[in-house]
Amino acid sequence: MSRDDAGLAGHLFSEGPHRAKEDKLQLFGQFVGDWDIVEDRFPQKDGSELRFRGELHWAWILDGLATQDVWMQYDESRKRNVPVGTTIRFHDEGIDAWRSIWIAPGGSIIRTFIGRKDGDDIVLEGNTEDGRPEQWIFFDISRDEFKWKALESKDGGRNWELTEEMLIRRKGSLH
Repeated sequence: MSRDDAGLAGHLFSEGPHRAKEDKLQLFGQFVGDWDIVEDRFPQKDGSELRFRGELHWAWILDGLATQDVWMQYDESRKRNVPVGTTIRFHDEGIDAWRSIWIAPGGSIIRTFIGRKDGDDIVLEGNTEDGRPEQWIFFDISRDEFKWKALESKDGGRNWELTEEMLIRRKGSLH
C-alpha cells in the first residue's frame, strides 16, 4: 500500500524529523520508539501509593514537525495494556519552546504545557484544571531510560507536591 492509499496513519506518521529542523526537534525526538513503563506511582495523602505499569509508544508525525505518544496502563482485569492518553508536541519557533497537549478521554482531561530544556532535564509548565501551577518533568534521561514526574503547587509555585512519578525503559534495553 502506498502512503497515499494508507488512510489517516499514512498521512499522520512520518519516517523521521523534518530535515530543516532536525536539531531543534531532537529534544523530544530522542524519545521516539517503544518503551516500558516499569513503574508508575501515585503518592496518596495517607502515605500509601498506587502503583501501575504499562507501555509508552512515541512517533514522528505531521511531516516530522511534531511527535505524538500514546501512554498505556496495564489493566489487571483485562490482562493487557489499554490506552490512557496521548500527547502531541511541536517546537514553536516564535517562543523557542515546545507546545505540548495531553489528552486523556477516559478522564475528560486536556492539559496544555510549554516545555523547555532546563539543564539536563525537560520541564513542561502549565496549570491544573482548577488553575494551580503544574510541572511535568523528564529527568535522568539516557538513551534507554528516563524518569518522569508531575508536580503541583497550591501556593503559586513556592512549594511543589509530587503527584505522580514514573520509571521508563526503552523496550529491548539490557536493564
